[in-house]
Amino acid sequence: MDKPKPFGIAKREVWEAYKQVKANQGTAGVDGQSIEQFEEDLSDNLYRLWNRLSSGSYFPPPVRRVDIPKDEKGTRPLGIPTVCDRIAQTVAKRYLEPILEPLFHRDSYGYRPGRSAHQALSVARQRCWRYDWVLDLDIKSFFDTIDWELLLRALRRHTDCKWVLLYIERWLKAPVSMPDGTLVERNQGTPQGGSHQSTAGKPVSALCVRLLDDQALSGHPLRALRRRYHLPLWERGASACPKGRAGAALRAVSPCPSSAQDEDRLLQGC
Repeated sequence: MDKPKPFGIAKREVWEAYKQVKANQGTAGVDGQSIEQFEEDLSDNLYRLWNRLSSGSYFPPPVRRVDIPKDEKGTRPLGIPTVCDRIAQTVAKRYLEPILEPLFHRDSYGYRPGRSAHQALSVARQRCWRYDWVLDLDIKSFFDTIDWELLLRALRRHTDCKWVLLYIERWLKAPVSMPDGTLVERNQGTPQGGSHQSTAGKPVSALCVRLLDDQALSGHPLRALRRRYHLPLWERGASACPKGRAGAALRAVSPCPSSAQDEDRLLQGC
């Protein structure tokens, strides 16, 4: 008789997570394995992943770092997990998302299911006719400097699921494989990348933004439009600028940002 697994993760959840990862496609991680190669032994690969997740013995491999152009001044580092790890993260995402989704403001568009930068842009265009000022707040190095302990503490407020907390902590601590093959250990932050569209990073990153909203923007006369960083739209007649760390990062821009460059920035969420 098989010994019961420590964690009750259904095989169906791993299967559904695989289908989401397959639909999203994506490039290979540090092991060089594509989705097509993963599917060559699909049944065994999925069973092996489920078995490790359920037994608590799953340890994520290093995340492959890829640098892409950010602007004229530099590059943005992206973290690319392996196909197998993206499936594992999606299992956690499927558990977390229904718990965290009801917490968010109706004007939050980043890292949320059924929300897009195009929708945020549409709302911004409408509000440009109703409000006099647009204020741009950028959370500098948001992904690079997330405090792990604070993030996990916030997560524990909303779930006590042991396997979710265990694996998210392991994902946070997974080393980064640099382009030259060297491994770099980290003590803060979380890699960002296209894979966040289908991983546990999506609801967790949204939770961080939600907590910042509560601390920095509550009580201020703002109409906040959130996508990766915040785009608060100032109410007509408001006379005081928010104070504190978030307020110090605010900078006034044009009353109605309609240039192609501004549109591209919003659609890219950068």
